[in-house]
Amino acid sequence: MTITMEDSKVTMKTFETYESEVRSYSRSFPTVFKKAKGYKLWDVDGNEYIDFFAGAGTLNYGHNNEQMKDKLVEYITSDAITHSLDMATEARGTFLQKFHDVILAPRNLDYKVMFPGPTGTNAVESALKLARKATGRTNIMSFTNAFHGMTIGSLAITGNQAKRKGAGIPLTNTVSMPFDAYDENTDSLSLIESYLNNTSSGVDLPAAIIVETVQGEGGINAASDEWLRGIESIARKFEILLIVDDIQAGCGRTGTFFSFERAGITPDIVCLSKSIGGYGLPMAITLFKKELDIWAPGEHNGTFRGNNLAFIAATEALTYWENDHFSDEIDKKAALIEAFTTEMVQKYPEIKGETRGRGLMQGVACHVDGVAEKICAASFEQGLLMETSGPKDEVFKFLPPLMIDEEGLKKGFQIIENSIQSIVEEL
Repeated sequence: MTITMEDSKVTMKTFETYESEVRSYSRSFPTVFKKAKGYKLWDVDGNEYIDFFAGAGTLNYGHNNEQMKDKLVEYITSDAITHSLDMATEARGTFLQKFHDVILAPRNLDYKVMFPGPTGTNAVESALKLARKATGRTNIMSFTNAFHGMTIGSLAITGNQAKRKGAGIPLTNTVSMPFDAYDENTDSLSLIESYLNNTSSGVDLPAAIIVETVQGEGGINAASDEWLRGIESIARKFEILLIVDDIQAGCGRTGTFFSFERAGITPDIVCLSKSIGGYGLPMAITLFKKELDIWAPGEHNGTFRGNNLAFIAATEALTYWENDHFSDEIDKKAALIEAFTTEMVQKYPEIKGETRGRGLMQGVACHVDGVAEKICAASFEQGLLMETSGPKDEVFKFLPPLMIDEEGLKKGFQIIENSIQSIVEEL
């Protein structure tokens, strides 16, 4: 007898039986998803969920975006190029031209574009490699609570102890400094500058400083514009390259296409992934100033740095940035989230909450052990996907698709408040 997929219903038991224990999100959201559209998902039993997770920031333009889907279907049915390494293709060239015209040129950014591979950590690894090659130095400065990826170079500049232990080897050639308002007794900028000035500090002059303007996995810690300008000033003073990891905070997540725009800084290198692929397709790019384009041909490469389907979706995604309308809408929705999180902190002092973040990348840090995780679990039971972040999973995190409407936000808010109420009753 031949068994088909129609004969065998997929259940959570399938994943428990065959998939590695390393899986994580399927534990947080224990159901089998089947369909998604816009800001909603449905599981195999027909249950509907509002998405405040957006593929960890990969689905800024929503699930199965209609404009991108039409372009992809048209491209696939025309037998156009899918895989091409880094060979020239029409899809690749069209993306490069539109990215220059719509994103770089209007912001006076004269960056070269590199396709390092399909994931965020590929972008980070290439940035670190380029910084070391350009400066001849080996050290990289990163920050407390930073997260930059799970490959060895990216992991070395990640702060989370549990993730670092997964490397299995010493993680070297990095130094970690306090991120912005680390605590009330630490002036981060003065501390960094004093270490770099002091030849006996034990801190070697780094090749680069790498920073997230909003730390997504680290707890939705948002750097102030003043602090970011201070970091840029230190980098310029000591001739250190400045790298902004915009993998989660970029592509409009904080309101502007690049998260550093509001601070008025110009990084030497920028890492993008997640929503740069538009449709949720794997894609990453590393941007750098033209004088840093010192690669020899093929010196950094990868088999999947020519994902033409992602180029098609990414090019269509850029139409959202041809004027200010999309950005203005993000700001309006961000204000709604900020008002809601502020209300929750004031209304439910039992959770000892603290509002964090900006744009559509906000959260509430709960200074009661386990509360944020319980709120996320209760929200899932009521039909909302939301994840935690922070070193102790102490933050429940708002990361909805940027195209979510006010109705979707408010439905999500109600589910979250219901969940908070139920958890507070148990405290």
